[in-house]
Amino acid sequence: MRTKLTDSEIETLKQIRNSIMQYGKPPSVRELMKKLGYSSPRSVSYIFEKLVEKKIIKRSGRDLKIIADFEGDDSRVNTVDVPLVGEVACGTPLLAEQNILDTIPVSIKLAKPPHKYFMLKAKGDSMNKKGINPGDLLLIRQQNTAKNEDIVVALINDEATVKEYRILDGAVALVPCSTNPKHKPIIIQDDFMIQGVVQKVLAGFSV
Repeated sequence: MRTKLTDSEIETLKQIRNSIMQYGKPPSVRELMKKLGYSSPRSVSYIFEKLVEKKIIKRSGRDLKIIADFEGDDSRVNTVDVPLVGEVACGTPLLAEQNILDTIPVSIKLAKPPHKYFMLKAKGDSMNKKGINPGDLLLIRQQNTAKNEDIVVALINDEATVKEYRILDGAVALVPCSTNPKHKPIIIQDDFMIQGVVQKVLAGFSV
């Protein structure tokens, strides 16, 4: 028999997932009170108790873990809110609050916990051979390392660029994959930062 979740349980579970993805830890009771609009911590504790009873989460003191993916009809329960990042202003981190334009619900089958994710809107045609065209949304797993031939988001001089990552002898190349010959590889050493690896291209998706 399928476990039923109430609307408040669904929203609580989603907020727990969001916090784990964005901050690497579950929200506190007070943070959930604020997010859910409750005035008493008892309301949140009651929802926690119900989720424990339904074997969706496990609590040990302040530690809280999601121990089961709920297979429900309501899509809210199996999504996380992934931040959509705009153009990066010089001197500000990629995921600084002023760069976040919106959040987009994404299935946890794509944005898989416990990894952190963000989205960027593609610009230009430097990666069109990889199916990345202007306006496409890119789902990116946040990490500072990459494997050879991964498509990465790299920060060079405070500007984000999407390129294929190639490991050279004593250097790294950020290589365009384009039908436009004006785009050239960027050869660098340690004067850049990897921000993440592209996991999915959402072609023609507009927000």
